[in-house]
Formats: sequence, structure tokens, C-alpha cells
Amino acid sequence: MTVTRVSAPLAAQAAAQAIAATGLRKSYGDKAVLDGIDLAVPAGTVFALLGPNGAGKTTVVKILSTLISPGAGSGGIRVGGHDLADDPQAIRAAIGVTGQFSAVDGLITGEENMLLMADLHHLSRREGRRVAAELLERFDLVDAAKKPASTYSGGMKRRLDIAMTLVGSPRIIFLDEPTTGLDPRSRHTMWGIIRDLVSDGVTVFLKGSAEELKRIVPGGHVKLRFTDPDAYRSAASALQEVTRDDETLSLQIPSDGSQRELRSILDWLDSADIEADELTVHTPDLDDVFFALTGSGVPARNNQPKEAVR
Repeated sequence: MTVTRVSAPLAAQAAAQAIAATGLRKSYGDKAVLDGIDLAVPAGTVFALLGPNGAGKTTVVKILSTLISPGAGSGGIRVGGHDLADDPQAIRAAIGVTGQFSAVDGLITGEENMLLMADLHHLSRREGRRVAAELLERFDLVDAAKKPASTYSGGMKRRLDIAMTLVGSPRIIFLDEPTTGLDPRSRHTMWGIIRDLVSDGVTVFLKGSAEELKRIVPGGHVKLRFTDPDAYRSAASALQEVTRDDETLSLQIPSDGSQRELRSILDWLDSADIEADELTVHTPDLDDVFFALTGSGVPARNNQPKEAVR
């Protein structure tokens, strides 16, 4: 599991940190899940907690969000400026948690989901409707607001899920693998939402694997190269959301490089009786993630493919 190590005393960091913890521990019986984890998450930033399944990421988030207590021997823990041991209720009021699987109720409309969340936050009827309307507009869900959430696409449900999390105006949001199951366009939209939240001063705590984090970053694509101009033109005309390079007879298709998407592209080429001479996959790496998070842009070297299939 990848975390930020803390060197300064907890009290000295508290004013500048949205989350600060030292020596975080948790055991279940004889099994130590967390063994002295330190965290320092500056306010108004994106922080990614990375690690494989079973590394303890979920346990960290559950402790920080007050769902479970830390283990014996843990040091101090402060979230949103509040001490976990002294004032867990204040922490709950300052945070929002969006899990990997949508908490949206598909039996009611998107607007009703929002108003239900407003009721849970004890907002007045008038204030609840105002907040719901603003968030539905912000997340481009106005046209679907009166429709059952069960009819929403995966990307729409994820946007509604985060919109519901924002009803209480949290300053810290925990997101568990926020782009799981989303298509490239929806992932791009989700990344934009995360950037907007941070620009508003919200701290975003992402949890997932390194692969999941890389899928958040836009730019992944499949490149098809042709030697037959007729095959190139046929593919360019039939494929949607494709970038053309007429000089090299190449097409660039947004993709996360997953086996499912590659199979879909290859099946389409076979069904259309079109043969590409070369198929190249580009997936973002952690350097791309760093430049995306810092707003510095993606370095030119990352325009080169990471893997090729012929």
C-alpha cells in the first residue's frame, strides 16, 4: 500500500492538513491489517491511497470515516480539524463517502434521491430543493432528474452518487474506485468532476489500485494503422469518436486498453471485413497521473505506446 509518510508532529500539521494520522494500527485477532501507517493529506488536494486487494485500504477509510475504531497502539488521528477520539460526530459532519458500488436507489427518480439525502442532512424542504436543483444542474442531470434512477447509465449513476454525497457540503470526500465500470467518456467526465471539487477547496481521498488510478486519467487510446487507403477511409467513416491522421493512415480511438474494449474493436473490424495492419495500445502510467493531478500537463514522451499488438 502506498501512503504519504508523516515526519512533523501531528499537532503542527493539523491546521494545514485535512487528514493527519500517525501510527495507524488495526488487527483482527492475530492478523495485523494495518501496522503503523502515517498519513498527511493537505487540504484542497487529491490524495491517492494505492495498494492491491487485501492491503488494508478499506480499513484505513473505515477508520478515518468513523465506521470502525482504530486498533490499540494507534497514534493521534485528526480529520477535518477534529480529533477522532474526542469528536467523531464533527468528523461525520465534515466528510462524504462514496463507495465503489452506487448507493443510488433505482426505484425512485434522481431528484427524489437528492431530496432523500437532503432530508437525512436535516435540511429544510426549501433548502433541500435548492441544493438538489443546484447539484443536479452542476452534474448535468437536470434532463434525467424526473426519471427513475434505474434507467440511468453507469456514468449518470456515478455522477448522481457523488452529487448525493455533496448535499451536506463536505470538505473531505472519500471516493472508492470512482471510475469502476465506466466507459472512457464517463471516466473523462468523472475526472473533470474531481478536478472541479478540488478547485473549490474540497479534499478528495481516492482509494484503489494503481491500475484504477491510471484509468481516471484521460488519454488512453487504441491506434489503428492501415496501408490500404480504402480500408482506412471505411474505418474512419464507420467509427465514432475517432481522431484521424490522413498522412499516416492512422485512427486513434479513446479506450482504457481493457481486454473487453480491445475485443470489441477487433470484433467490429472482423464484422466490417476491415483489416488494420497494426493495432497499438496506449494506457496512461503513474507519471501521467502525476502530471494530471498537478495540472502540469502530460509529458510528450507519454505519447508513445506502452504496448503493441500485431
